[in-house]
Amino acid sequence: MEERIAINFDPNSQMALNFLLAFIMFGVSLDLKWSDISRAFRKPKPTLLGLFSQFILLPALTFVLAYLWHPIPGLALGMFLVAACPGGTVSNFMSSMAKADLGLSVTLTAISTLLCLFFTPFNFELWSGLYPETGDLLKSVSLDAVELFKTVFLFLILPVFVGMYVGAKKPVLTAKMLKPVRWASMLIFMAFIVVAFLKNKDNFITYAELALALVIVHNLIALVSGYLVGKVGRLGEPASRSLAIETGIQNSALGLVICFKFFPEIGEMALLCAMWGIWHIISGLSISAVWSRSNS
Repeated sequence: MEERIAINFDPNSQMALNFLLAFIMFGVSLDLKWSDISRAFRKPKPTLLGLFSQFILLPALTFVLAYLWHPIPGLALGMFLVAACPGGTVSNFMSSMAKADLGLSVTLTAISTLLCLFFTPFNFELWSGLYPETGDLLKSVSLDAVELFKTVFLFLILPVFVGMYVGAKKPVLTAKMLKPVRWASMLIFMAFIVVAFLKNKDNFITYAELALALVIVHNLIALVSGYLVGKVGRLGEPASRSLAIETGIQNSALGLVICFKFFPEIGEMALLCAMWGIWHIISGLSISAVWSRSNS
C-alpha cells in the first residue's frame, strides 16, 4: 500500500476550521425560512429527485469512478467523503445566477443539510467500506460514529437553526449583514485552504496533479448527473439546472472538518477535499455564467 502523508495542522487551527464551518452555515441560513423546508412536502417530486441525485446517485457514481480509475486509497477515501457531504454553501447564489429554480435550490440545500446528520456518515462508511482498498484503510484508523454525529450537529446543523432564528427575529439586521457575512465566509474559507496547502505543500505536492484531475472529473460527473436526473424526471430546464448545481456543489468545508478531526494521518483526503472546495466554485460559477446568458 502507498505511503500515507500526515497533515501538519495544530489543534487550534482545527478548532478554527470548526468555527469557520459554523460561521459559514450561520450565514447561509440567515434568509432561510421554514416555508423553504415545507416546500419539500408541497412539491415532493423535485425535492425527492434532488435528494436521490445527491445522496444516492452521486455516491454510487463515485464508487464506479474509483473502481475504474483506481486512485491511491487516501484520495479514493476523499472522493467518498466529498460525495457523502450535503450541498455546498454557494449553490443558492449560483442557482440565482444560472436562471435556475432558486426556490428548489434553497429547499434542497436546507433539506440536505438536515439529512446529512444521517446520510453523510452512512454513505461514507457504506461506499468506502464496499471499495476494497478504502475498506482496508478504514480498518486501520479510528472513526468514532458518535463523535462524527456530534461534530456534524454542532458545527453544521445547530448554526443553521441559529441563523434561521436570527433571520426571523431580526429581519432588518439580517438584510444588512447577509451579503457581507456570505462573502466573508467564502473568502476566509478559500484563504484557509491556501494556508493549509502551503503548510503541507512538501507532502501534498506529490499527489497534487492526480488529486486535481480526480476532482475535475468527479465534479463534472456530479454536475452532469444532477442535470440528467432533472431532465429524465421531466422537471423542466430551471429545476434541472438547480439539481445540477446542488449535486455538483458539495460542502467541502464539512469534508475538511471531518478530515482534520478524524483522519489527520491520511492527508490525501484533505488534499482532495481542499481542491474540491476551490474547483467547485470555479466550475459552478462558470456553468452559471453560461446559463445566465441562455433562455431557461
